[in-house]
Amino acid sequence: MDIDAVSTSYRRWAPVYDNTFGRFTGRGRARAVEYLNTRTGSLLEVGVGTGLSLDGLAPHLDITGIDFSQEMLEKARAKVARQGLTHVRDLRRMDARELDFPDGSFDTVVGMYLISVVPEPERVVAEMARVCKPGGEVIFLNHFAREKGFLARLERLFAPAANQLGWHSDFPFEKVMGEDSLDLAEKRDMPPFGMFTFLRFRKTG
Repeated sequence: MDIDAVSTSYRRWAPVYDNTFGRFTGRGRARAVEYLNTRTGSLLEVGVGTGLSLDGLAPHLDITGIDFSQEMLEKARAKVARQGLTHVRDLRRMDARELDFPDGSFDTVVGMYLISVVPEPERVVAEMARVCKPGGEVIFLNHFAREKGFLARLERLFAPAANQLGWHSDFPFEKVMGEDSLDLAEKRDMPPFGMFTFLRFRKTG
């Protein structure tokens, strides 16, 4: 998957994203947001998309969001303005592989339904860890490939169409486990049907 393919795919998705994939992932996103609201301080959402999470995030958080898709960001900005979400400080277009923030900028860094749609996911994980403060948390909510069964076969079937779909159907769990500065603190299945996984990492140092 390359960045141009991602951009093209999400240009197509932007007009209908909230009412399609957004609805399908709504319950899992709501549970992740419930946890995020227990956090304090600054929060960076990498891959903020159309801003589906923003109105659920508590006003005590200081929120920044980034996304590579200009079309998605325009919808997120409109949502922030329409709903008066003053705790959303900044929404920027940015490549997640090269985050334009200093080291240790955020107390919490989250990517929801993100890591299987980006080029060079290991590099994205490293960047998310870099901009997280020591003692802070890096959180992922994502689909990961199954090793066996009908769904595993289905995932492999759709894998060659990653550029057209805008995501990797057979994305391996190991891709997020190689960052030395992150210790896994929690892993749990999320709805619908346990198809997605919530991962919470603690930044060491």
